[in-house]
This record gives sequence, C-alpha cells and structure tokens, in this order.
Amino acid sequence: MKVKRTIGDLAPSGSLLQRRQFLVGAGSVGLSIAAGPTNPLAAQTGTIKPDHRLRIAPLSLELAPGKIVKTFAYNGTVPGPALRLPLGRQITVEIQNDTDRDDIIHWHGLYVPSDADGAMEEGSPMIPAGGSRLYTFSPKPSGTRWYHSHTIAGEDLTRSTYSGMFGFMIIEPATDAGHYDQEVLLAAHFWEGTWVSMQDIRKGPPPDNGLEVMYSSASFNDRTLGHGEPVRVREGQRVLFRLLNASATENIRLALPGHRFTVIALDGNPVPMPQTTAVLSLAAAERADVVVEMNHPGVWILGGVNGESRNMGLGVVVEYANQSGEPQWQQPGGQDWDYTAFGRSDSARDPDERLDLTFEKIPGGRGGYNRWTINGKSWPDTNPLLTVREGARYRLAMFNNSGDNHPVHLHRHTFEVTKINGKSTSGLMKDTLNLPRFSRAEIDFTADDPGPTLFHCHHQDHQDEGFMGLVTYT
Repeated sequence: MKVKRTIGDLAPSGSLLQRRQFLVGAGSVGLSIAAGPTNPLAAQTGTIKPDHRLRIAPLSLELAPGKIVKTFAYNGTVPGPALRLPLGRQITVEIQNDTDRDDIIHWHGLYVPSDADGAMEEGSPMIPAGGSRLYTFSPKPSGTRWYHSHTIAGEDLTRSTYSGMFGFMIIEPATDAGHYDQEVLLAAHFWEGTWVSMQDIRKGPPPDNGLEVMYSSASFNDRTLGHGEPVRVREGQRVLFRLLNASATENIRLALPGHRFTVIALDGNPVPMPQTTAVLSLAAAERADVVVEMNHPGVWILGGVNGESRNMGLGVVVEYANQSGEPQWQQPGGQDWDYTAFGRSDSARDPDERLDLTFEKIPGGRGGYNRWTINGKSWPDTNPLLTVREGARYRLAMFNNSGDNHPVHLHRHTFEVTKINGKSTSGLMKDTLNLPRFSRAEIDFTADDPGPTLFHCHHQDHQDEGFMGLVTYT
C-alpha cells in the first residue's frame, strides 16, 4: 500500500510560509510499508528482511571537547552509515523514526519511482513519528550519491538539512578514475544556525531583505578542525576524496595547501574533461570526487578558503607518515570556479522544447521571512512547472535575478549542463547546479523516468519559502 500525499497552498505559520500536507489516497508502486507500532500491515511485512536499517533519533553531538550540539541523526552518527549499494540490484532499506515528528528520506541523485524518492511533493509517504517504513528500489546510476531528510524545516533550525540527518550513498561500481590507494569520505556541514535580520548586519536598498540563517560552527563529518582524527597519508599515495557539501544553505570553497585536486567526477558523474585545480567550490548538495597526489610531506589543513569558515571548524588535518608539528595553512590564490572547464567545448544537441525560468526574491522586510518565485509564482502556484513527454529532451534556461546563490536540484533525473553565462558546453552531467547571484545557466534533461519530479533550490530556507515546482509527465 502506498500513502499518497499532495501539497496544498503555502500558508503562513507565524511569519514563515509553510507547506500544508494532505493525506488523499493509497496505491502501490516501488515502496513498501514496514512493520511499525501504528502500522496495521505488520504481520504482512514482518517477514521482509531489509538489507540496511536506518534509525532516526535525537543525538547530542560533540563537535569538540565541551562543544555539544543537539541534533537528529541516523544510527547515532554524523554522517549516517555510508551505504554502498550494488548498481541495479534491488535492495530494501528499513527506516525507523524514533522522533516526535514525521520525517522522510530523499535518495539524492537516484533514478527511483516517485513514491520511493523521498519527496512528499511527488507522492512519497512520510515516515510517521514512532513508526517505520521499507524503501525498496534498484539503485542507479553508479557514483557518489547521498541521502538526507527532505521534510520542512520552517523556523526550526534543528530539523531537515539543518540537522545531522545525512549520509553518503555510493552506488557500485563507483567512479575511481582507474587507480587510487586510499578513499576518504568528507561531508561539510554548518551547525548552530540562528535567524538573523540582515538589516542588523548591513543596510540594503528598500524593500528590506528578510531573515536569513547564520551559523556558529562547522565541521567535516562529526568533528571541527583540530578535534578529530587526522587523515593519515603516505608520500606517493593517490588519495580519492569523496567530498559532499551537506550544508542546508552554505556554499564552500576548499583547498589543501601544497596540493591540487584532480576533479574526476561531479555529483557522482565522471566529467568529460578532468581538471586539476587548487580550489574546489561546492554549493549545498553538490559532490566532487577528487584525486590528490600526496607529494608534499608535512602536516596540513584541508579546509575552507574563507577564514571565517575555518575558524568555525570547517577543516580536517592531513598528516603525512613520519611528520609532526602544528597543522599548516597557506591561503591559495584567487581562482574562479567554471563548470564549463569540466565539459566539452562544443554545443549540446538541440532540445525538443525550451522553458525559460526566472528566479526572484520578494523580501520579507525586517523581522520577516523572504518569499521566492519562479516566473513570478511561488509553490504551489508553480505546479506544474513543466509537462513533459517521455523520451523527449527539455532545456531549462535559468536566470537568477537575485543577489543570492541558488543550487538548483532536479529529482530523479540527471541533466546535462549546456550553457553557463552565455558559454556553451556539453557532456557535463549533474543533478545540482549552482547559479551565483545575477547569473544565467542552461541545462538539458531527457524525460526518461516517468512520474512527478521535483525541481527546487537546495537552500532549505529557499525551498521552504516557495522555490519549488513539479515536472509532470503526460
């Protein structure tokens, strides 16, 4: 049985716009409901043996000695367990929700049925408080994916992607560029968020901007810089770093002094043109697989280029064998991030249809929350954003007409980056793309995974404030 949900209109809760949820029907495609304390199908599902189990529960996370944050996590760890799943072979994951609020898990970057994708806007059922569910699907495509809560956070900065509810999901065979000696998984996250009026920090032209989130601490995985085990390496090694920006709202720029990153995959997909760079840029939800040649012995800091982020804890020590001393940091030279460097220089083939999308902010004013629009409309008035025919190719021509970054994410599909600020490219496949302030980009996707498909900004506050739309199939 599938519990199907549709989304009603945005309604104010206090000052913040919330998405109302309605229970409207039942059916069955691709997702099973597990035994749970409130589930009448317990006897029918009790014989199903899951391949993996995830338990959502509160966690007191010690980021550093005496530095404890109250959060929620999977299986008592941050990140949650790294799920290594076989490409295309059906697996079952049991989710137990031991919290006081319904939640949901999104399998980010996978082709899965809409009701198993983990987005209530597409019809995936919530995991009830105190209950459990079974997700059954065949994971694809291969590469570095991830999983995370996809519920509404609203004003609560301890929930959804503000929390520790995220983890790596690696679909084998994983991208490895051929050879490496060691694999390191690092997820960046920012903690202790507070709502801040930007008018208290800087003056802006009227109408005043609304509340935004600022943070007090940051980490790679579960420890701030200097308070976890170092990444231990040996001279001559090739180390594969799987890097994930699991922040709810923050972009990051990373460097490892004396070393360079060879980017072999973005969002888990091999890049047509691997490039070596001193600085790596990742917007919220983006991933990068990079190989680093360990050829500069010492004790170094792999961390945020922005000093403020390192001071908050965004970094990890990289320690060579037989080396000691204080970890060293050297500021890299300025380097712009250019997606087109990783794609081919020719133009992609023409799409069957094109849709122009403009993203804008309606400022909330001092003490209020902003509202985001796509072509002048906020969710749910953006539904449907686009109606597609199976097998056809569609181009989304996007203009960010605002001063904020927007990492836009298309569920259940991989898209091809075809133009960045007027520069054509092809072959670069992603599921999340950052649009910096007042920039343009074009992406193409093939309608090859029927079912309701969510398009949204991956900044938690932006999607909560209306930056979403559904792609529907005829």
